[in-house]
Amino acid sequence: MDESTRKATLLWTSAQPIVAAFVAAVVRDFRDREDVLQETALAVFRSIDSYDSNLPFNAWAIGIARNQVGLYLRRRKRDRHVFGDTAIACLEAAFSRASSSAKLDFLAECMRQLDGRSREMCDLRHQEDIKPGAIAEKLGMTANAVSKTLQRVRHQLRICIKSKAAVEGATE
Repeated sequence: MDESTRKATLLWTSAQPIVAAFVAAVVRDFRDREDVLQETALAVFRSIDSYDSNLPFNAWAIGIARNQVGLYLRRRKRDRHVFGDTAIACLEAAFSRASSSAKLDFLAECMRQLDGRSREMCDLRHQEDIKPGAIAEKLGMTANAVSKTLQRVRHQLRICIKSKAAVEGATE
């Protein structure tokens, strides 16, 4: 593995979760989201030599992701459910600021603490973008029970994240 590829791999591995979160905030369809994220990774690897190491890598990678999201949205121009340029710019700025935050790490830690069923429901809802009614059918529950459980789990995650942030002294 050459030095450029090794550098890109190390940097991308740490940036991938925040870039994935940015892409997920804009691209609603799970399959499209995965495609955009893969295109972003390819673009990062192709242009790693132009990265200025004096700048934060996460913000640079999110900028590349923004370009890939823009290409995706241009292909889906007729869809009324896509964000405009201003909204995407605001999301980019927010994710660039959040990329240095430990709160995303806290979320991953808190997710690992969830019991199996709660974690499965979160994954189905937020990773696979399945609606509560379909989750209910899949798990043999009512849609209302799924919605209430997800509401409780989100509350539990918020408390866990705030608690970890307080212990670590992390700020917004």
